[in-house]
Parts: sequence; C-alpha cells; structure tokens
Amino acid sequence: MKFVLVLVLMIAGLSLSAQHIVEWRFDRTGVFSKETGLMQSWPENGPQKLWYFQGLGNGHSSVAIAESRVFVTGEHDDIGYLFVFDLSGNLLHRIQYSEEWVNSYPGTRSTVVPYDGRLYIVSGMTDLIAFDIATMQELWRRNYIADFGSTNIRHGWVGSPLIVGDKLIIAPGGVENNVMALNRITGDVIWTSAGVEGGRGAFNAPIFLADQEVPQVVLKMTNTVMGIDISNGEVLWSHPHAGRSTQHSNTLIYHDNMLLSITAAGTGAQMLRLTNGGRSVEQAWTNERILNRHGHAIQFGDYVLASSERPGVWFLMNWRSGEVLFTDNTLGTGAIIKADGMFYIYTERGEMVLVRPNMERLDIVSRFPVPMGTAQHWAHPIIYNGVLFVRHGNALLAYQIQ
Repeated sequence: MKFVLVLVLMIAGLSLSAQHIVEWRFDRTGVFSKETGLMQSWPENGPQKLWYFQGLGNGHSSVAIAESRVFVTGEHDDIGYLFVFDLSGNLLHRIQYSEEWVNSYPGTRSTVVPYDGRLYIVSGMTDLIAFDIATMQELWRRNYIADFGSTNIRHGWVGSPLIVGDKLIIAPGGVENNVMALNRITGDVIWTSAGVEGGRGAFNAPIFLADQEVPQVVLKMTNTVMGIDISNGEVLWSHPHAGRSTQHSNTLIYHDNMLLSITAAGTGAQMLRLTNGGRSVEQAWTNERILNRHGHAIQFGDYVLASSERPGVWFLMNWRSGEVLFTDNTLGTGAIIKADGMFYIYTERGEMVLVRPNMERLDIVSRFPVPMGTAQHWAHPIIYNGVLFVRHGNALLAYQIQ
C-alpha cells in the first residue's frame, strides 16, 4: 500500500512538472531546456506523425502552449483567428481577434504569449489583445498606432510582448512611446520611455536581464541596441547597430554578460559586453557576413551557431571572440532551436533536420520533408513534452520524438 502511494505521488509530481509554458522560442532563447529523453536520430521517413490540422490560414507565427492547450494564429480573408487545440489535436476554439496583415507575405506574425491564465496577441496590424484562457473571453485591447503613436512597416508588425511580473513590456517605436510597460491585468500604462531613436521600432521581441545590478529590458530598435531600467523606463545605455533594413526580427541572445544582435542586412552580427553592473556596454566583436532576417541563432557553451541568408551559409563561432570555426552551405538558411543536446533546423526548403553538435562541420543526423502546408517555411518549430510541433502556413503538424 505504501509503495502504491509513493508511486501515485511520483506520477502526480511528474505530471505537474510537465506543465510548463512554451512561448516564443520556448523562453526566447530557442533552447528547450525541459525536454529530455528525445530521440537522437529519426527513422528514414521521419518520426511518427501524431496528428495534423489543415485550415489555419495564412501565417508565419509559431506555436505557444500552456495549461495543456496549444495556441496558434492564422489569417482568413483579412481577419486574424486564434486557434486553440488540446494536446491530442482536437480543435477547441477558433476565435476572431482583429484584422490581420494581408500585403507582402500575408498572414500572422507574432507568437502569442500565455502567462498566468491569460493570453496576449499582437497582430500584424499592431493590435494588442488580452484573453482569459479559461473562458477565452477578451479582457482588453490596445493599438500601437492609434493609442501610442507608432507606425507599421511594409511587412507588418512582428514581436511578442515580454512579461515581467505584472508588467507587459512592448516596444511600439513611437516618438514618445518608444518602449512601454503596461499593467498586464488591465492594459493601463505603468511607464513609457522615449528611448533614443525618436520613433523607430525594429519589430522583435524584447528580453529581460535579471542578473545585472540594474534589472533591465534589452531590445534591438532600427539603428540601436539599448537597455532600459525595468522599474521606471530609464534608458541605461545604448549602442549603434544599424542595417540597411528597418526590420530586424531576431531576438537578442544573452549569456554571461554578453549580448548578440543580428541584423537582416548591412552590418551583420555584433556582440556587446555589459559593464558597470549593466549600466553600460562595449563592443566585443562583429561579423558583417552574418545577415539573418528571422531564423535566429543558438548559443551553447562558448559557441554560437547561426545562418546567413546570403548565400545560405551556417557559421559556428566562438561566443566570446567571434572566431569562425567553420562555415557550411549544406542546408541553406532556416530557423534553429536546440533540445536535449541536439539542434533542430527547419529549413526554408521545407525540411526538418536533426543536427549533432560538432566543432568541425554541420553534422546532419536525420532529416525529413514537411509534407503539407502552404507558402514559406518560416514559422519556428517548438518542442513540448517530447512532441515536435511544425507550422507550415495553413498546416500544423505534431511529431512524436521522445
């Protein structure tokens, strides 16, 4: 009887620990640290497909998961819809939320952010909407252009908001409201910052640095990387990092007092080192050959793996010095994540590729084509409890990889 009780408690504990949240690139790093026991290679035809759904509409947004529900957005006939599934792929809700982007590369962009019973969506048309997850009722909404003086760009808004405690951090890019903290419960303004650029957002997701003497939000704007005091919106530091494009969708990568920023065109990759307890920065190195629009990079140990769009080359570099260990043009560019010691690359050619870390080459272990979906292969894959979720335009696919 005692053994049965212990077993039940162990199972309950495992179930509870498995209920983690997946938002943009898990926790914005792209490293799915809670995933263990994953397959180290796949069958020739790919891992087992558990379920799929066709009917999302246009979109490049990724999948978020919380409270045993799968959230993803898609556009139909100019309107954005939130799709909610259970973990078995059953459609629970299809909810209209606002107009969506239908011009260049039509469809949804930003990944939704679940947090503490609420869900936050930013549309390509700059609508910010909060939902109650239990009831799926709208709680409040704001618009970056109408409410905060922002402007959109030719490819539509990109950038998931950041939540730190009760603060919802957004970067509308307006002249006065460059970066803002809203109350995540009510949507009211807590503080607003004019930043340093006078109104140019770069449409990526901010990150939070809790380990500096001054806890801060850091983000890439059109021509600048900057750090902002989370308590009051004061600009702590800024550093120039311009590109020929106004859109830099790659989220900054932070590790051991160093920040990696990658532009879509122009000046490439730049590494900054925080100094003086996070009150200032200095440039550590640059690499103008790395031009990446939205595939991101992965930091692991003292290394970083990133792709450059022209001409589709992967770089392995030393995180601290920027020294290039190898380049590889085998796959072309793509979106990269990491889990359980392996890299997962979803290429723009439409393949899922499993790659083993190697200091000399891109060590491809397994690969399979994504068999359904529409338009570009741009949505970032995610992993949750041993299941790989791949979104390709109109289709969402779930594969067993544990």
